[in-house]
Formats: sequence, C-alpha cells, structure tokens
Amino acid sequence: MDGVRAVLLAGGEGRRMGPLGRGRLKPLVPFGGTCRLIDFSLANARRSGFREVLLLSQYEERRLMDDLHTVWNGDPRNFRVHFGPYDAAYRRIPAGIPDALPDRAWPPERGTADALIRKAEHVFGGDPTEVLVLHADHVYRFDYADMIRRHRASRAALTISYQRIERRYVHLFGMVDFDAAGDLTGFVEKPAEPTSDLVFAAFCVFDARTLRRCLERLDGTDWRHDISRDVIPALLAAGERIRGYEVTGYWADIGTVDRYHRAHRGLLGASPTLRLAELPRTLRPAVPRRYVAWEGAVRDSIVAADLVNAGRVERSVVYPGVTVGAGASVRDCVLLPGTVVPDGARPESAVLLEDGTVQRCEPAPVLGGVAR
Repeated sequence: MDGVRAVLLAGGEGRRMGPLGRGRLKPLVPFGGTCRLIDFSLANARRSGFREVLLLSQYEERRLMDDLHTVWNGDPRNFRVHFGPYDAAYRRIPAGIPDALPDRAWPPERGTADALIRKAEHVFGGDPTEVLVLHADHVYRFDYADMIRRHRASRAALTISYQRIERRYVHLFGMVDFDAAGDLTGFVEKPAEPTSDLVFAAFCVFDARTLRRCLERLDGTDWRHDISRDVIPALLAAGERIRGYEVTGYWADIGTVDRYHRAHRGLLGASPTLRLAELPRTLRPAVPRRYVAWEGAVRDSIVAADLVNAGRVERSVVYPGVTVGAGASVRDCVLLPGTVVPDGARPESAVLLEDGTVQRCEPAPVLGGVAR
C-alpha cells in the first residue's frame, strides 16, 4: 500500500502461556488447527494490499526469521517479510536459510516503542507517510485499507482500533474514551476500575513524522518504552488529534493459555467466531482440515485428515499428526501437532502438547445443558 510502512511487533516470549509457551516462540504458537498466531497479522496485511511487512523481533529472532522466511518469502513479487538489519542476508538466499547473520549492534529493546526507535532506519527509511503497527499474538481477520483511508481523510496524528467488550474484562486492556466527534479523550492502560467498555485493539496507524518526533522526544527520558503507556498518552497530552476505528468483527488478544483455549472453543459450532476457510493455512498446508458436526466418533470438532482415532473426540480442535488411542475420550481440548493421546485417557478442558503434557484450562460454561 503506497506510502504506508507496516511493522509487526513480535518480541514476546510467552511466559504467561505456561507449558504451551516453553520451548516455543509465542508468535509461532499453533492456532486453529491450521496456522500460527503471527500468521493472522501477516495474512491481513497481504489481503489489504501490502507487499511487505517489517518484522521487529528480539527473543530468539534468528529462529523466528528463519521460519517466516521459509513460510512467507517464497514469492517475494507477491508478499514478503522484511527483516530489517538482517534482511540483506536473507535476500541473498531466497530459497534457503543464510549460514550467518550480522552481529546485533544495538542493545535489547525494552518495549514496543523501543523497538520502533532502535530500528528507526528501517521503520522510517524511505520517508513513509504513515506507519501501521501490528502485533504477532492477535487472532482476527481484517482489511486495513479502510482504516488507512479514514486516517488520511481525518488528518489525524494517530488512528487506533478499538472494540466494545464486557466491562469485567476491560482491566486486561487499554481502556479508551471518545467524544461525540470520534476523537480520543481518554486512554488508561489496564485500569483498576474501568469506567468504559471500550478497549484498544492494539493495531493502529500513525502519521509517520508525528510518531518519529514523539519517539525522539521520549527517548532518553524516564519512560517505559511502550506505545500504550508512553506514546499514546504523550500524543494525547500534546493535543494531537487521535481518531478511533471500531473493530466490529472478531478480535482476540491471546495472552494466556485460558484465552488461547477459549479462542479455539469459539471456532466450533454452527456460528464460529472465524470460519475454517478464513484461517491462514501455513501449518502443514498439504493436510486437509474439516469441521465435523457429528460423524462416527467425532463430534463438533475441527480435525486434520491424517487423524488416527481409536477413541472419541468431542468439541475439540485437532492438528495434523495426532493419534487418539483405543478407548480414549477427548472433550473440549486442543491437540497440538503430533500429540498422542494414550489408550483409555480422558482429557477434558485442556491443551495437549506434543511431549505428552496436559495443560488444564477453565472448563467451558454450560448453558442449557450444552457446553459452549
């Protein structure tokens, strides 16, 4: 998209994910039976007309870049992930992985805003008019084009996405308030006592020059190096115009294993949050998947075609390479690729990992006798 630099923040370790996040990069945590968390923002960007997204990574970045280069950069004429200071090494081997990368010549980033200023050469190089900021752990399907058009028409310094949610969950997010004209009037990160049911959905469009000036003013001060805690409040305090763009479709921030499990649960049933066909296909794409309402020993589940099932599977998402042993009963579970459920096992409301770990989650609420 002309004039817009799309950047993808992917520096998290996933410590709050428990066993699911150990030994696994959070952006590469599998989701929906078909892809990984990071693939949603990349698929959205490609669908919105972007030819390139700049990756801003930190934690085990070599491992993440190798994976994304293999999965996403096969046809650079169509779309590719740009790796900032490491990109030249990957461009030299379009069909493979480089033997070595340049040494990291800058200190570790301490937050989302720090990632932008430390790699300013790549974020602001070429003088973009806007910077679209995306995250690697959000599940949603979205076209950014209309949001960018409205941002330009408003001549705002920033346009932020927002969504209306149940007030009891607002304390987990950035709470926002707008006036009657749609301009931001208040922003509180993780409020102890929420007064609004509107939350920041985390992706946003900045006027590039305004963003750079703000980052340069903050850099070197006693700040928290964060977009939500520093940059947005600073722009608001300076009287800059900040607009809102409501996200009316499904959007989920996958921050804990319970939210991960709940988001999978939403994919099932007659009215899923996202249809199977709407999910990116990056994880073993050659293996077909389908939703099964009720067929033999499988009920209300997404299953891969290579499932070996000698038991029962209900209300679950089953990734490729899974085996369910004789007499086993799997209910309300997420079975990651290669999981083996032992004969006679009865896991329920859990995420089952490849190494045999069973990570328990909140049970599904029962409404009218039917688990939802």
